[in-house]
Amino acid sequence: MKAIDETKKGKQSQGPSPVRLGIYAALGVLSAASGFYTALWLRGGGERSLSPIVAEREAGSAAQGVGQLIRRAEPQTMPDLVFSSADGKPHHLSEWRGKVVLLNLWATWCAPCKAEMPSLDRLQAKLGSDAFTVLAISVDRGGMDKPASFFASNSINHLTLYNDNTPQSLTDLRVSGLPVSVIFDKEGREVARLIGPADWDGPRVTAQIEEFINGRRSPG
Repeated sequence: MKAIDETKKGKQSQGPSPVRLGIYAALGVLSAASGFYTALWLRGGGERSLSPIVAEREAGSAAQGVGQLIRRAEPQTMPDLVFSSADGKPHHLSEWRGKVVLLNLWATWCAPCKAEMPSLDRLQAKLGSDAFTVLAISVDRGGMDKPASFFASNSINHLTLYNDNTPQSLTDLRVSGLPVSVIFDKEGREVARLIGPADWDGPRVTAQIEEFINGRRSPG
């Protein structure tokens, strides 16, 4: 019995096995990486680590992927987003109640965002009215300077410049990648979402937007 006890004691003194040490090391690396990217995000330097988000699937909706309009089975109430205009004045999404709103979250460091912005500008020129508007909200952490420069150098003349330099809009809309566009009905409820860039003034997308403006809803 004494020999058995000494053997156990000897094994305990040797410390964790190599397998266990490997598991501990892996967990440590994962924990460090998580902390690193969280710190980058909080400092505003982690913007480029955002990845394309996975297309949402809803009961009753057709399987659709990135670059396609995903319609909600039922309109969903969302938080009242807060963002600023170029003069620094705060605005709320609820100010646009009574209109169908295409809200686009973008950033100047996001190449697909910049690529689709001219078509969003043309869509606003084509359909912008008392019944519809495009709200393009930059999430650049540095504020308005870079977005304003991009608008000016690319002749974005029909969109009003807005910015949210906090993560709040991304959080409220459950966004983990850019670009993303959310369509709100006249009651301010989300009715559709498009993940990734789109040809916004193309005939197919324009027809879908007009369906929302006119209160119609096609199956796809």
